[in-house]
Amino acid sequence: MNKKFSKWLKAAGIRTVKTMAETALAIIGTNSVGITDVDWVGLFSAAALSAIITVLTCIKGLPELKEEN
Repeated sequence: MNKKFSKWLKAAGIRTVKTMAETALAIIGTNSVGITDVDWVGLFSAAALSAIITVLTCIKGLPELKEEN
């Protein structure tokens, strides 16, 4: 695997996991009182959608990865 692609994949993966966690926290924090009140299917659906959007955004570029000359 290309070293540049490997770095991109790692950075995009970290960003994607963080975004999914932030989405889940937002949904839990706004819609739930207890653990049984969480709409888990909706939560995982929204987290998965945020992951797809994040990966597509990462294709444009990641500021974490500076251009190497």
